[in-house]
Amino acid sequence: MTFLAALPDSGARLDTEFVELLTATAESRAKAILDGYAEGLIHLRDGGEARLAARFLRTLVSVYVYEGSAYHHCEALLGPAAELADTLAEEQYATGVWEHGADGNPPDTAFSIADLNLTYHLLDEDAHEPTVELRATIERILRKAGPALATGGVHTANHRWLVCAALARIHARWPDPAYPQRIDAWLAEGIDQLPGGEYSERSPIYSAAVTNPALLVLARHYGRTDFYTNVRDNLTAGLYVIEPNGEVETVHSRRQDQTGIRHLPEFWLQYREMALRDGDGRFAAVASLLQERGTGQIFGETPLGDRLAQVLDQPELAARLPEAADLPDDFEHHDDSCRLVRVRRGTHTASVFGGTDFPELHAISSGLSTNPTFFKMRKGAAILDSLRLAPRFFALGPFRAEGLERTDDGWRLHAEVRGAFHHPLPPERRRPDGDYALTDDSRFWSAMDFPHRPKEYRTLRTEVLVREVGDGAWDIDFALSGDGCASPLALELCFRPGGTLTGDGLEPVPGSPDTHQLVSGEATYTVGADRITFGPGNGKGGRQPAVVDPGERYAWMRGSLTPDGVRVLITGRSPLTYRLTLR
Repeated sequence: MTFLAALPDSGARLDTEFVELLTATAESRAKAILDGYAEGLIHLRDGGEARLAARFLRTLVSVYVYEGSAYHHCEALLGPAAELADTLAEEQYATGVWEHGADGNPPDTAFSIADLNLTYHLLDEDAHEPTVELRATIERILRKAGPALATGGVHTANHRWLVCAALARIHARWPDPAYPQRIDAWLAEGIDQLPGGEYSERSPIYSAAVTNPALLVLARHYGRTDFYTNVRDNLTAGLYVIEPNGEVETVHSRRQDQTGIRHLPEFWLQYREMALRDGDGRFAAVASLLQERGTGQIFGETPLGDRLAQVLDQPELAARLPEAADLPDDFEHHDDSCRLVRVRRGTHTASVFGGTDFPELHAISSGLSTNPTFFKMRKGAAILDSLRLAPRFFALGPFRAEGLERTDDGWRLHAEVRGAFHHPLPPERRRPDGDYALTDDSRFWSAMDFPHRPKEYRTLRTEVLVREVGDGAWDIDFALSGDGCASPLALELCFRPGGTLTGDGLEPVPGSPDTHQLVSGEATYTVGADRITFGPGNGKGGRQPAVVDPGERYAWMRGSLTPDGVRVLITGRSPLTYRLTLR
């Protein structure tokens, strides 16, 4: 089988540089796997590593079947590949799933099945005699997994589409009426895409690694070509969260990437596929940019060499891209469905975020957007990763906006929080035995029957106005007021490590490494030729030493909200009117 030979027949020209890059990195990846096998490191050491073994097997098979690889039909790959497949078969439960941290886990099993579907296809197309037994082992695994995926449940929103994609490829090869019945039941729930293009989890990593790949499989192998629209809309949304250095904004995510640094290359082949399908020059530009960056030290979550298998599975991806178009680099983009504003002026970017789930749900939990960062900016290599406001008000935690609104000259964020002092229960609610309901005060629980107690409230109102005042320059106005309650507060600026912080008004905060308080004047954070100047300091008002209160929901379990980086605190006390300038 010559995997890319049909490309010229379609009228498309082979992208030789792209194929050579994938081949070289896949060969390097395969060598690392073989070296690990020789040293006894490639095993399923315990249940739950099926995903790693399936991915290793996929990579080895890709260089084995590809005629352009130095490992083409190399006998040395057969032993490790067989051992990986045999171990996967042995570790597979009688129910068809693998452990993956639970007593049989259908959705995590689907990740491995997605790889094995692709691997089996490559081996079957290659039809090389020495792989007959290997193919038979993988076929047994796939056939055994099908009923489990057709009856098992899931955990998260993206798992639904992953399971459907895995089942669709099994059904295409070994049809079973139970498979489309289950696929259609999941798909009948509707794809969870928001109007702005993000999916309900608002997570770039899960869009790139799970949802988009699954929808593309369903478009190709289950006839749901309408899903190309979903992927196209998601990739279009991605154009506005790309940073100049290849990172992608994640502050709005509801998953674990909401506080991390993520890189766009997980989307690489999706932008390539849709650029080729639509002739979209913007998508082609992103794909070219990511290919260029892919030869560097960082290339997303998936090793670059693992991607050859997908291109052999979809030879059309090896065609030359359409002519690249200019990417948007001068815009103000408001995604109201995430309450995220993105501003870009060349190498200067900023994010304004007012869309956490906390004001509506009052919960800190996996699957919720809770990151209190409401502003970020960068000028080249000088990066302000986070700006937060933390009042010490009834231990209710940092400011999290209840809304994001456009004003005549900027963006308004606002919130109102209140804490209660509770009075004695009315006579009809009193109990001689003192046995009262365990209830929630909104920040802690106690056997106090809080809902039936008279209360007096203290209220803290916060207004933040974010205004762009020049090329890469911002004014942020803060107004905090309340019911005669003076609360210490701290503005927390957190810069990406690697730069130099200077300013005469900076004082180290005792007991807090890499943390200073800006007492007076301005300070500057410099990385190479890039710098961000900010201030002014606001004296030593508020609590001393300066602290950032994470709120009782974190503090009672000794949790932390402290971001990694170089921190500067500007303190004060409500009521307060203050303007932070960033230049």
